Formats: sequence, structure tokens, C-alpha cells
Amino acid sequence: MPTGKRRASTILAAFEKAQSELLGKAVVLTDGKAGTVERVWLDELHGLRISIKGHDGKWPVSTIKIAQE
Repeated sequence: MPTGKRRASTILAAFEKAQSELLGKAVVLTDGKAGTVERVWLDELHGLRISIKGHDGKWPVSTIKIAQE
């Protein structure tokens, strides 16, 4: 497999794993917002981003302070 395709496959596999681990999980963000992860995006400028049910906006996944086990 060419290098570009291999990298793309690795990125997509990691995204799918993160998505399955985060969707529906209760989280608290570093700014105090809390709720359930509603959606996960792969943003070309900022990396992995999430939306929280009941809150407008998209936050970097790095802002998760506490996640449901």
C-alpha cells in the first residue's frame, strides 16, 4: 500500500476508535461545561473536536477534564 494511503487509513482508524469511545459519554470540559458527547469531528486545523448535547459550539477533545468511565 502506498505511504499516503497507509497514513490516511491510520488516521481514519484512530478517528473511528476515538468516535466510538467518546459518543454518548458524559464529560466535563475545562471551562465547566458538562454533558454528553453528541458528535465528533476531525478538524483539519484543530484536530479532534466534540460537541456537547445542550451546548452550542465545538470544542477540542483536549478540553475534556473528566470523562465517564
